[in-house]
Amino acid sequence: MENDAVRPRFRRVLLKLSGEALMGGQGFGVDPIMASRIAEEIAELHSVGVQVAATVGGGNIVRGISVSAAGMDRVSGDYMGMLATVINALALQNALEKRGVHTRVQSAIEMREVAEPFIRRRAIRHLEKGRVVIFAAGTGNPYFSTDTAAALRAMEIGAEAILKATKVDGIYDSDPLLNPAATLFESLSYREVLARGLRVMDTTAVTLCMENNLPIVVFNLLRRGNIKDVVLGSKVGSVIHS
Repeated sequence: MENDAVRPRFRRVLLKLSGEALMGGQGFGVDPIMASRIAEEIAELHSVGVQVAATVGGGNIVRGISVSAAGMDRVSGDYMGMLATVINALALQNALEKRGVHTRVQSAIEMREVAEPFIRRRAIRHLEKGRVVIFAAGTGNPYFSTDTAAALRAMEIGAEAILKATKVDGIYDSDPLLNPAATLFESLSYREVLARGLRVMDTTAVTLCMENNLPIVVFNLLRRGNIKDVVLGSKVGSVIHS
Protein backbone atom coordinates (compact mmCIF):
# COMPACT_ATOMS: atom_id res chain seq x y z
CA MET A 1 0.00 0.00 0.00
CA GLU A 2 1.04 3.62 -0.54
CA ASN A 3 2.87 5.30 2.30
CA ASP A 4 1.27 8.69 3.11
CA ALA A 5 4.74 10.17 3.64
CA VAL A 6 5.77 9.27 0.11
CA ARG A 7 4.38 11.25 -2.81
CA PRO A 8 5.49 9.78 -6.13
CA ARG A 9 5.67 12.30 -8.97
CA PHE A 10 4.43 9.61 -11.36
CA ARG A 11 1.50 7.35 -10.56
CA ARG A 12 1.82 5.08 -13.61
CA VAL A 13 5.09 4.42 -15.44
CA LEU A 14 6.51 2.17 -18.09
CA LEU A 15 9.97 0.79 -17.35
CA LYS A 16 12.01 0.08 -20.48
CA LEU A 17 14.65 -2.60 -19.85
CA SER A 18 17.17 -3.90 -22.34
CA GLY A 19 17.73 -7.63 -22.66
CA GLU A 20 21.35 -6.99 -21.72
CA ALA A 21 20.18 -5.67 -18.33
CA LEU A 22 19.13 -9.19 -17.42
CA MET A 23 22.54 -10.67 -18.27
CA GLY A 24 24.24 -9.30 -15.18
CA GLY A 25 27.85 -10.40 -15.29
CA GLN A 26 27.16 -13.14 -17.82
CA GLY A 27 27.91 -12.92 -21.52
CA PHE A 28 24.60 -14.41 -22.60
CA GLY A 29 21.14 -15.29 -21.34
CA VAL A 30 19.46 -14.40 -18.04
CA ASP A 31 21.30 -14.00 -14.74
CA PRO A 32 18.78 -14.97 -12.01
CA ILE A 33 20.60 -12.75 -9.51
CA MET A 34 20.23 -9.68 -11.74
CA ALA A 35 16.60 -10.52 -12.52
CA SER A 36 15.96 -10.75 -8.78
CA ARG A 37 17.63 -7.39 -8.13
CA ILE A 38 15.54 -5.65 -10.79
CA ALA A 39 12.43 -7.33 -9.42
CA GLU A 40 13.30 -6.06 -5.93
CA GLU A 41 13.43 -2.47 -7.19
CA ILE A 42 10.17 -2.83 -9.11
CA ALA A 43 8.59 -4.24 -5.94
CA GLU A 44 9.72 -1.12 -4.05
CA LEU A 45 7.87 1.07 -6.55
CA HIS A 46 4.84 -1.14 -6.23
CA SER A 47 4.94 -0.78 -2.45
CA VAL A 48 4.53 3.02 -2.63
CA GLY A 49 1.46 2.78 -4.85
CA VAL A 50 3.02 3.29 -8.28
CA GLN A 51 1.43 1.34 -11.12
CA VAL A 52 4.26 -0.30 -13.07
CA ALA A 53 4.36 -1.72 -16.57
CA ALA A 54 7.55 -2.91 -18.24
CA THR A 55 8.96 -3.85 -21.59
CA VAL A 56 12.13 -5.84 -22.02
CA GLY A 57 14.36 -6.32 -25.04
CA GLY A 58 15.85 -9.56 -26.29
CA GLY A 59 19.44 -8.58 -27.08
CA ASN A 60 20.86 -10.93 -24.45
CA ILE A 61 19.55 -13.83 -26.54
CA VAL A 62 19.17 -12.64 -30.12
CA ARG A 63 18.96 -9.25 -31.84
CA GLY A 64 17.09 -9.22 -35.13
CA ILE A 65 19.13 -6.50 -36.79
CA SER A 66 22.38 -8.30 -35.91
CA VAL A 67 21.37 -11.66 -37.36
CA SER A 68 20.10 -9.78 -40.41
CA ALA A 69 23.53 -8.18 -40.86
CA ALA A 70 25.02 -11.70 -40.72
CA GLY A 71 22.92 -12.76 -43.71
CA MET A 72 19.62 -13.95 -42.24
CA ASP A 73 16.34 -12.61 -43.56
CA ARG A 74 15.48 -9.43 -41.60
CA VAL A 75 11.87 -10.39 -40.96
CA SER A 76 12.84 -13.82 -39.60
CA GLY A 77 15.52 -12.24 -37.45
CA ASP A 78 13.09 -9.72 -36.01
CA TYR A 79 10.58 -12.43 -35.12
CA MET A 80 13.36 -14.37 -33.39
CA GLY A 81 14.14 -11.22 -31.40
CA MET A 82 10.49 -10.86 -30.42
CA LEU A 83 10.41 -14.42 -29.11
CA ALA A 84 13.56 -13.70 -27.11
CA THR A 85 11.72 -10.86 -25.36
CA VAL A 86 9.06 -13.34 -24.25
CA ILE A 87 11.73 -15.50 -22.58
CA ASN A 88 13.01 -12.42 -20.74
CA ALA A 89 9.50 -11.34 -19.75
CA LEU A 90 8.85 -14.76 -18.21
CA ALA A 91 12.14 -14.56 -16.30
CA LEU A 92 11.21 -11.15 -14.91
CA GLN A 93 7.70 -12.36 -14.07
CA ASN A 94 9.14 -15.29 -12.13
CA ALA A 95 11.49 -13.00 -10.19
CA LEU A 96 8.64 -10.62 -9.33
CA GLU A 97 6.26 -13.34 -8.21
CA LYS A 98 8.92 -14.78 -5.93
CA ARG A 99 8.69 -11.41 -4.16
CA GLY A 100 4.93 -11.63 -3.89
CA VAL A 101 4.17 -9.15 -6.69
CA HIS A 102 1.25 -10.25 -8.86
CA THR A 103 2.30 -10.04 -12.49
CA ARG A 104 0.90 -10.55 -15.97
CA VAL A 105 2.82 -11.01 -19.21
CA GLN A 106 1.06 -9.77 -22.33
CA SER A 107 2.48 -10.73 -25.70
CA ALA A 108 1.94 -9.03 -29.05
CA ILE A 109 2.38 -12.47 -30.64
CA GLU A 110 -0.30 -14.85 -29.43
CA MET A 111 0.96 -17.74 -27.30
CA ARG A 112 -1.77 -18.34 -24.76
CA GLU A 113 0.02 -21.15 -22.93
CA VAL A 114 2.64 -18.74 -21.56
CA ALA A 115 1.19 -15.21 -21.86
CA GLU A 116 -2.00 -13.27 -22.36
CA PRO A 117 -2.54 -11.60 -25.72
CA PHE A 118 -2.05 -7.84 -25.55
CA ILE A 119 -5.42 -6.22 -24.86
CA ARG A 120 -5.20 -2.57 -23.90
CA ARG A 121 -8.21 -2.42 -21.57
CA ARG A 122 -7.17 -5.62 -19.81
CA ALA A 123 -3.65 -4.25 -19.29
CA ILE A 124 -5.05 -1.08 -17.72
CA ARG A 125 -7.35 -3.12 -15.49
CA HIS A 126 -4.40 -5.23 -14.29
CA LEU A 127 -2.52 -2.04 -13.39
CA GLU A 128 -5.53 -0.66 -11.54
CA LYS A 129 -5.69 -3.89 -9.54
CA GLY A 130 -2.06 -3.52 -8.49
CA ARG A 131 -0.49 -6.01 -10.89
CA VAL A 132 2.74 -5.39 -12.76
CA VAL A 133 2.22 -5.86 -16.50
CA ILE A 134 5.15 -6.95 -18.67
CA PHE A 135 4.73 -6.35 -22.40
CA ALA A 136 6.55 -8.86 -24.60
CA ALA A 137 7.14 -9.49 -28.32
CA GLY A 138 7.55 -5.82 -29.18
CA THR A 139 4.76 -4.47 -31.35
CA GLY A 140 4.31 -7.88 -33.00
CA ASN A 141 5.69 -6.45 -36.26
CA PRO A 142 9.14 -6.68 -37.82
CA TYR A 143 11.18 -3.51 -38.42
CA PHE A 144 10.02 -1.93 -35.14
CA SER A 145 12.34 -1.83 -32.14
CA THR A 146 11.50 -2.51 -28.51
CA ASP A 147 12.06 1.25 -27.96
CA THR A 148 9.15 1.94 -30.29
CA ALA A 149 7.10 -0.79 -28.60
CA ALA A 150 7.79 0.86 -25.21
CA ALA A 151 6.63 4.27 -26.46
CA LEU A 152 3.51 2.76 -28.05
CA ARG A 153 2.51 0.71 -25.00
CA ALA A 154 3.22 3.61 -22.64
CA MET A 155 0.79 5.81 -24.56
CA GLU A 156 -1.81 3.06 -24.85
CA ILE A 157 -1.94 2.52 -21.07
CA GLY A 158 -1.78 6.20 -20.19
CA ALA A 159 1.64 6.07 -18.52
CA GLU A 160 2.94 9.39 -17.21
CA ALA A 161 6.56 8.67 -18.16
CA ILE A 162 8.91 6.15 -19.73
CA LEU A 163 11.80 5.15 -17.47
CA LYS A 164 14.63 4.13 -19.77
CA ALA A 165 17.16 1.97 -17.91
CA THR A 166 20.78 2.12 -19.13
CA LYS A 167 24.31 1.32 -17.97
CA VAL A 168 25.30 5.01 -17.60
CA ASP A 169 24.00 7.91 -15.52
CA GLY A 170 21.92 9.55 -18.25
CA ILE A 171 22.34 11.22 -21.63
CA TYR A 172 25.81 12.47 -22.55
CA ASP A 173 27.14 14.48 -25.48
CA SER A 174 29.42 11.52 -26.27
CA ASP A 175 29.91 7.97 -25.02
CA PRO A 176 31.07 8.31 -21.37
CA LEU A 177 32.57 4.82 -21.47
CA LEU A 178 34.95 6.00 -24.20
CA ASN A 179 35.27 9.68 -23.27
CA PRO A 180 35.78 10.43 -19.55
CA ALA A 181 35.20 14.14 -20.29
CA ALA A 182 31.73 13.54 -21.73
CA THR A 183 29.09 16.02 -20.48
CA LEU A 184 25.90 14.81 -18.82
CA PHE A 185 22.67 16.58 -19.79
CA GLU A 186 20.14 17.03 -16.97
CA SER A 187 17.36 17.76 -19.46
CA LEU A 188 16.83 17.96 -23.20
CA SER A 189 13.92 18.62 -25.50
CA TYR A 190 12.77 15.92 -27.91
CA ARG A 191 13.93 18.12 -30.80
CA GLU A 192 17.40 18.51 -29.30
CA VAL A 193 17.73 14.72 -28.99
CA LEU A 194 16.72 14.28 -32.63
CA ALA A 195 18.86 17.18 -33.92
CA ARG A 196 21.96 15.99 -32.06
CA GLY A 197 21.43 12.40 -33.20
CA LEU A 198 21.69 11.17 -29.61
CA ARG A 199 21.04 7.45 -29.62
CA VAL A 200 18.98 7.27 -26.46
CA MET A 201 15.97 5.68 -28.10
CA ASP A 202 15.35 5.28 -31.80
CA THR A 203 13.93 8.15 -33.84
CA THR A 204 10.47 6.60 -34.15
CA ALA A 205 10.15 6.19 -30.38
CA VAL A 206 11.34 9.74 -29.61
CA THR A 207 9.01 11.19 -32.24
CA LEU A 208 6.03 9.28 -30.82
CA CYS A 209 6.81 10.61 -27.35
CA MET A 210 7.24 14.15 -28.69
CA GLU A 211 3.91 14.09 -30.51
CA ASN A 212 2.16 12.88 -27.35
CA ASN A 213 4.17 14.90 -24.81
CA LEU A 214 5.33 11.79 -22.94
CA PRO A 215 8.51 12.44 -20.90
CA ILE A 216 11.42 10.00 -20.99
CA VAL A 217 13.73 9.65 -17.98
CA VAL A 218 17.07 8.03 -18.77
CA PHE A 219 18.92 6.67 -15.74
CA ASN A 220 21.53 4.19 -14.55
CA LEU A 221 19.98 0.83 -13.66
CA LEU A 222 23.23 -0.40 -12.12
CA ARG A 223 22.90 1.99 -9.17
CA ARG A 224 20.61 0.36 -6.65
CA GLY A 225 17.61 2.49 -5.74
CA ASN A 226 17.66 4.66 -8.87
CA ILE A 227 14.28 3.43 -10.16
CA LYS A 228 12.53 4.47 -6.96
CA ASP A 229 14.48 7.73 -6.74
CA VAL A 230 13.38 8.72 -10.25
CA VAL A 231 9.73 8.16 -9.40
CA LEU A 232 9.98 9.98 -6.06
CA GLY A 233 11.36 13.07 -7.79
CA SER A 234 15.08 12.92 -6.97
CA LYS A 235 17.47 14.47 -9.47
CA VAL A 236 18.53 11.25 -11.13
CA GLY A 237 19.49 10.78 -14.77
CA SER A 238 18.37 12.91 -17.71
CA VAL A 239 14.86 13.97 -18.68
CA ILE A 240 13.61 14.37 -22.25
CA HIS A 241 10.54 16.59 -22.48
CA SER A 242 8.85 19.23 -24.61
